[in-house]
Amino acid sequence: MAQVLEFKLPDLGEGLTGAEIVRWLVEVGEVVAVDQPVVEVETAKAMVDVPCPYGGVVTARFGEEGAEVPVGAPLITVAVDGPADEDGPPAGERRSATDGSRADGSRAEDARAEGSGNVLVGYGTSAAPARRRRVRPGQPAPSAPVASPTSVPSTANGRAATAAAVGVGRASGAPDRTAEAVDGPVPVISPLVRRLARQNGLDLREMVGSGPEGLILRADVEYALRAAGAQAGKVRTPVAEPHPRVPQAPARVREPSQAHAPAAGAPAAPEAVRIPLKGVRGVMADKLSRSRTEIPDATCWVDADATELMRARDAMRRFAEERPQSPAAGGTKISVLALLARICTAALARFPELNSSVDMAAREVVRHPAVHLGFAAQTERGLVVPVVRDAHTRNAESLTAEFARLTEAARTGTLTPADLTGGTFTLNNYGVFGVDGSTPIINHPEAAMLGVGRIVPKPWVHEGELAVRQVVQLSLTFDHRVCDGGTAGGFLRYVADCVEQPAVLLRTL
Repeated sequence: MAQVLEFKLPDLGEGLTGAEIVRWLVEVGEVVAVDQPVVEVETAKAMVDVPCPYGGVVTARFGEEGAEVPVGAPLITVAVDGPADEDGPPAGERRSATDGSRADGSRAEDARAEGSGNVLVGYGTSAAPARRRRVRPGQPAPSAPVASPTSVPSTANGRAATAAAVGVGRASGAPDRTAEAVDGPVPVISPLVRRLARQNGLDLREMVGSGPEGLILRADVEYALRAAGAQAGKVRTPVAEPHPRVPQAPARVREPSQAHAPAAGAPAAPEAVRIPLKGVRGVMADKLSRSRTEIPDATCWVDADATELMRARDAMRRFAEERPQSPAAGGTKISVLALLARICTAALARFPELNSSVDMAAREVVRHPAVHLGFAAQTERGLVVPVVRDAHTRNAESLTAEFARLTEAARTGTLTPADLTGGTFTLNNYGVFGVDGSTPIINHPEAAMLGVGRIVPKPWVHEGELAVRQVVQLSLTFDHRVCDGGTAGGFLRYVADCVEQPAVLLRTL
């Protein structure tokens, strides 16, 4: 007999909490194979094709293209042919792809669905043991009705039911137990939601959340408070409790003066545009804010004469053009970014303190044995930092090729989460924007970032005479917890010396 299995959005790794549906790859009624991609989603880090661990007929899809789907929310249901035990779940009963339990909340004794073996980050496709549910003594075990695509209540209806239940309980003074509380944690993740409910005297155990699996959201709490205030005869706005020791001054109502009143027939002032911080921009906002909050950073900078470095690059290009058959010619035009990256890896070998991170929980500085070099890349989706793995083992040609590959993937939006994580040091070439200097923000949890400005002709004293040279400004922002200014200054000075005299690198090859 057929079983209807529910496939939920898996945890795609690196703390991602949801994804946006970009494009459905299957239709309802279509037959899918095991591990066949069924939907293309965009996370805060990359575009991902999500494969389904079951083979069968698609019976339902959840979510339209462009909708935000939290981790753990259902994506599709698949009717899978297979035998059922006498005591097993009846035909048509849904099973979750992430917890192995039936949709009615009871424990599944026989996991018949075979996994595909294609494991994404954070979940496996084989069935897992069912979760036990604790019930208050003396009461029957609560059962959740089987949800279907046509019977799933909307967010607004869920909030309205919750608000009505809470509002009636408040207006009558008696506790309403429409949503009976059970032992165990309240389905709330955000501490902001808990604080908002506590400050306004709202019992979260009386609420039914509109999020996935009954998760209580901030919008649910605010909706319930507004509805409760309206039933009591006034609209209640969720506000923070005043401090008990601070006297509160009486509120003063100010009437709008005629001087500030809009003139009759005057055009309305344009409203401010609000842009959601989500996707790549939202992740970068969180990381940069965390960096500024947690890392005591400092910045030092120096001007360097890059004339010899540019001449060395031109010499490599001319040699490859004039003698293409030579084994030393190579087939790739070396980029300036690759040369700077090679200089960075040589400098980190001399100053390994800057290839570190800080573990405040253990109060330890963690020095990384390998250099995974990140570089800032500006795309239409926002700023991303792809990572070149084992950059310390690559030469200039290999670095050039890897930079080109990752830059193209960033431009097309095909970077994988693995391409965007695990960096230990970042190189930021903001000179491509036509600026000379900057004080870069460290890419948390790394300990340093080297910034490179534009290379432009400037007057420079060379061999005792004033000359026009190719000058670049280098800046290093570092975590003062991992090293002192002497180490940071030594690193930056070594980088500047290699830029001015590339032959210095021959000593470390």
